[in-house]
Amino acid sequence: MTSVRRTSVRTPLYPAVGELERRARTLVRAAPGVLRLRSVGESRAGRPLWLLSAGRGDRQILTVAGAHANEPVGGASALRLAALLARRPAELERLDCTWHFLLCLDPDGAHLAQGWDPEEPEPSLEECHRAFYRPAFARQPESLPTPAEKRAPLPESAALVRLLDELRPVAQFTLHGIEFGGAFLMLTREMPGAAHAFRQTAARLRIPLDVHPVDGPDWYLAPPGVLLLPGDRSEDERDPSGFVAESTWLYPRRYGTLTALVEAPAWAVPAVSDARPVADPGREAARVAEVLLDRTGELTAVLGERLSADVPEDLAPLRDAARELIAVAPSIVASWAAEEPSRFQGHFATLGISARRIPLRVAAMMGRALARTDPGTAEILADLVREWVQELEKSYDLRWVPVSAQTGLHVRTMVNTARLVCGADGAGG
Repeated sequence: MTSVRRTSVRTPLYPAVGELERRARTLVRAAPGVLRLRSVGESRAGRPLWLLSAGRGDRQILTVAGAHANEPVGGASALRLAALLARRPAELERLDCTWHFLLCLDPDGAHLAQGWDPEEPEPSLEECHRAFYRPAFARQPESLPTPAEKRAPLPESAALVRLLDELRPVAQFTLHGIEFGGAFLMLTREMPGAAHAFRQTAARLRIPLDVHPVDGPDWYLAPPGVLLLPGDRSEDERDPSGFVAESTWLYPRRYGTLTALVEAPAWAVPAVSDARPVADPGREAARVAEVLLDRTGELTAVLGERLSADVPEDLAPLRDAARELIAVAPSIVASWAAEEPSRFQGHFATLGISARRIPLRVAAMMGRALARTDPGTAEILADLVREWVQELEKSYDLRWVPVSAQTGLHVRTMVNTARLVCGADGAGG
């Protein structure tokens, strides 16, 4: 008798765009009385925007995943919580809510970024960057044009705004993931108990908190790891680069919605949680500025006119995003210098990481953009990616955070915060 060898198919830890839909449909088939799936719009390239909904309570809660192409963990977290709610519909009844999951807000970007699937327990940061893509600012769907701009909203942005107008949710969760750094939470208003529960969850999962994140330069810092929106803010959101847009995080405040942005790192850097005082903030700021400007200067010297070179149409977004990051590097340094000096050593670790992350992203994306038309330059950029990754790993104690912990941070924070918003008891880490 001939034996048949069966080859198991490994389930991706970070589901790609098509995998998100496939898994969602599987969940709906298994729990048709609890879950349902519908399209709420299309991307620029015509890909559907899938909304997975659980329960039929009066309150509406919305989770947005995949807003940034380089952050695939959000989709995994959304599916994990949807599966949990399908198994425990009493939680939905307890909250008296319908919980909606927008599985990927930027499927076009995610399609261009997919290709790296981490092999635990020892994934490669260099391999991660071979598939890296993060769109230019104006192509990120959570950024709406300001009234002074002439550009129209992206189709994905318009679909999300329509959904927010339809649902008027009591809470909107937007799930983010960073390649390396620490965890943090951004809240558009104070919610008693939410910050404490978030910190407890991070501690239990052994994920360091970013004591003073570089995101949200106009937000109030509530250390460690929490940023609060000032009460008098408009709907404009300023990036450290100086880019200003109206934000889908802030749009539903007109309905009384609490928006919570949850950031989970793939590689944790314990140094970002260091709350010890800094002896000489000016010197530390100058050091990180030098790293960023020196490395973007090195990239400019390598690339020259290639920054504007013609590349295949499908790779042009990579070139455009890389070119924008080089252009805004001086503005980022200026914004760091203009900030009130931080008292935390962890903040300067975060700045040092950001100063290294930006040129690393540029080298990775331009290497991909030029791979077909200029393989020689692409190879030089690949060498820089390798060199800078090695320097990162030597300078900082990078520790891979298992995907189960990354998604656990998202899921527990969403559930704990939803219980607080809905007045249900039992919030905790």
